Amino acid sequence: MNFYTQQHEFYCGIDLHTTHMYACVVDQAGKKRLHRNFKTRHPEVFLAALTPFRKGDLVIGCESTFNWYWFADLCVEQEIPFVLGHALYLKAIHGGKTKNDRIDSEKLAMLLRGGNFPTSYVYPKEIRSTRDLMRRRTSLVRRRAMTLAHIQIVNWQQNLPPFAKKLSYKTNRAGVAERFEDPSVRAAIEVDLDLIQHYDRLIAKLELYLENHAKVHDPQTFYRLMSIPGVGRVLAMTMLYEIHKIERFGSVGDFLSYARLVRGSHTSNGKRYASSGHKIGNPHLKWAFSEAVCLFLHECEHSKRFVERKAKKHCKAKAMATLSAKLGRAVYWMLRRETVFDVKRFFAN
Repeated sequence: MNFYTQQHEFYCGIDLHTTHMYACVVDQAGKKRLHRNFKTRHPEVFLAALTPFRKGDLVIGCESTFNWYWFADLCVEQEIPFVLGHALYLKAIHGGKTKNDRIDSEKLAMLLRGGNFPTSYVYPKEIRSTRDLMRRRTSLVRRRAMTLAHIQIVNWQQNLPPFAKKLSYKTNRAGVAERFEDPSVRAAIEVDLDLIQHYDRLIAKLELYLENHAKVHDPQTFYRLMSIPGVGRVLAMTMLYEIHKIERFGSVGDFLSYARLVRGSHTSNGKRYASSGHKIGNPHLKWAFSEAVCLFLHECEHSKRFVERKAKKHCKAKAMATLSAKLGRAVYWMLRRETVFDVKRFFAN
């Protein structure tokens, strides 16, 4: 957990919503200087109210909700320091018997003033939309997989023999609908097949668009990531856009924690308790490394021996988790040192 500790003359906490935002400005002594509600459709009114404080040293902080993009861009445009609060960490700190927008904005301002404001990364506007498009591509792939699974489920419901070949390939889908005698069932399968065909076109179009942009945004990192055995363009693009700048991670441990490659640890009075922080981190990076480690295991003979050796001492799941964390460390140092993947160096330790 990283906190914003820089000192300013004025601190502004924003409880941001889609139509309104409640703002609270406090000074270094903790005295409230502004506390009112504003409409998000008229940011000029909000900026006018901040004019007296902008003459000094002002910082603005808000929680990482789904609609923070425009507000962060507004602060950058107006050259006002902006801090994005980590939603899960703020939930752990931000409590009280009574909760409303007015109280929330004041608490955010006080947390910011006291150096107890947990920060999240403010992804830059220039490539933020491309990262979101990459995530959209993942959503479409999962919907396509659900549609393929529905065809399999219907086939089992009708007690028909299993398909001889994988339906994920277009050439294997010929005659699939005709094997179902019931007209309604056949119509449902035809809808699924049309959806899959449409998803195929959309996904291929998106992947081409994303690959062209990745080669423009950061071609060196893109090709460095593809030097890992088993990592193709999709996984490389996912890592590239989710990591963005490796320099934002102070240590390899911070990166592994962000990628969900290490478990949390909760202890008290010498006793260990189950960690509740398994959702803290980047789920897209977690997925990318989970897929990469399986493909890495398939492509690299050294990795198979590594997993077998670790599995004898622990178990297969623990061995795979160890390899995944090891791969995460390799990616961190590859990007830090601007080098390609080296198998010999990877297994040297």
